[in-house]
Amino acid sequence: MKSRWYEYKPEALRLRKKGLSIKHIRDKLGVPLSTLSGWLKNVELTKTQKQALHKRWLNSLVKARTKAVLWHNEQKKLRLKNAENQAKRVLARLDVRSKDILDIALALLYLGEGSKKTEVTSIGNSDPLILKFFITVLRNNYDATDKNIKCELHLRADQDIVKVKKYWSKELNLPLENFTTVSKDKRTKGKPTYFYYNGVCVVKCNSIAIQRKLVYLSRVFCESVINARIAQLVRASD
Repeated sequence: MKSRWYEYKPEALRLRKKGLSIKHIRDKLGVPLSTLSGWLKNVELTKTQKQALHKRWLNSLVKARTKAVLWHNEQKKLRLKNAENQAKRVLARLDVRSKDILDIALALLYLGEGSKKTEVTSIGNSDPLILKFFITVLRNNYDATDKNIKCELHLRADQDIVKVKKYWSKELNLPLENFTTVSKDKRTKGKPTYFYYNGVCVVKCNSIAIQRKLVYLSRVFCESVINARIAQLVRASD
């Protein structure tokens, strides 16, 4: 019994002898791969035809990978946009001018990033945004002034002290004279620094009382959230 595709066999053989791939022939004629494989198994391709097929296969692979990268990048953009929208909805429900909210935010930041073993309230970081937030809340909630705030810089061996001081002074809106201490890591000598890295800046406020309050507030807040959740689960199970 002849296959329903039998009438396409001569054309399939002709195309294969021209050096076309079986998948290309399938797309052109609409004949299943399983049928084509049986028809074409005895057709020998020349060395030149095989090389051409391999080259086309490599090109198609590159195109497929490029499309995959573009698709993944587009999906990532969508996920990032979704995260941004979710964050905006949360912020829309908050009063970011509230001192209580600012205190909680600063306390949680301090729990993770702040110094707990010194006689001052201080945070060190390489990200200006974190330090600007720290200074902003100190000024807003605790009436800190430039006189209360000092900075120290921790740099790599090849970094220009004057240049980095000017960078942090501008970023944090603090006078140059507030940057009182600079140290360099000798272990980095001979290892070039990335152009965008401006060292670690430690911002200090000369008040142990603020540190004590922030540490206590952060821990009590975390414990309260945990205990509230446990109580909710207990009530749900009763």
